[in-house]
Order: sequence, then C-alpha cells, then structure tokens
Amino acid sequence: MEALKETGVKAQDETSKRADDPRWRRVNRVMRLHGYRPNALIETLHMVQDTFGFLEMEALKYVAKTLQVPLSRVYAVATFYHFFSLKPPGRHTCVVCMGTACYISGAAQIIGEIEQSLHIEPGETTADGAISLVTARCLGSCGLAPAVVLDGEIKGKSTPEAVLATLERWKTDDAG
Repeated sequence: MEALKETGVKAQDETSKRADDPRWRRVNRVMRLHGYRPNALIETLHMVQDTFGFLEMEALKYVAKTLQVPLSRVYAVATFYHFFSLKPPGRHTCVVCMGTACYISGAAQIIGEIEQSLHIEPGETTADGAISLVTARCLGSCGLAPAVVLDGEIKGKSTPEAVLATLERWKTDDAG
C-alpha cells in the first residue's frame, strides 16, 4: 500500500513539474486543443520536437500516457517519419538532398566526403555534438542540384569541397 502511495506522489510530482515548465505547457496545450484524442499524436510529437529539439524517451512515455496510446505506437510513429529525431541535434546541421536530380549531380559524393571527413553517417552527429548529417528525399530545389542545406540556408550547385569548407569553418568557429 505504501509503495502505491509513493508511486502516486511521484506521478503527481512529475505532472506538476510539467505544468510549471513553459515548454511542457506548449505541448499540453496542443493535446488539450485536440481533446487529448489519440489522433493528436503526430501534432503533439511535432510540438515536442519543436520545443525540445528532439524526442527523448521520457517525452514519448508522457505523450503515450496522456493521449492514452500504447508506447509502442508512439515509438513507431516517431521512428517512421523522417522529420522526427530521437537524438539531440548538433549545434550545426548539414542536410544533403538525395532526390534524383541531386543524386545524379553528385550528392552521393558529397555524402561520401563528409562521412570520411567527420567519421559519421547520415542520421548521426559528431562525437563532440558539433555537426549533424542528415539526408532528405527531396528539397524541391532540383534546379540547384546538388542542393545542401547548411544551418537552414540552401546552397545550390554544391561541391564536396565547398561543403567541407563550411563544415571546417563551423569546427573552427566553435573551437575559437
């Protein structure tokens, strides 16, 4: 009986922490606006990621419990959609378009050079947390192929050398 009371107190403490945190208030607002219905899952996960930068397991558990959706379903949605990330992003992000026009124009070579230089693969972040490498199916900038997005700025007609120069500048700027 005592253990049951203790669990209730922990759950209440966790809920009140979330109620006091303005970031969680944003997430709770989305769920409330959708009537805490299970079909608010994707919208809620978008808000969690927008608010916290990624989807950590504790957030997935909270959303599952609040929307009364199995954790396995929340995890499945979070891992199915390319937009969601279960890992914190790097301070800088390099997104390489892998659409047909970009791929034919050299996107694979850009990825290969980045992999060799930074020792990471797409979907990973450097060990120091500086740079995340991401691929996109298509950026819709086919006339700029190969297109790369460097910290939110689209760069067209990219070359491995130009992208690596930017990545090196990021490392230098962060170190200095």
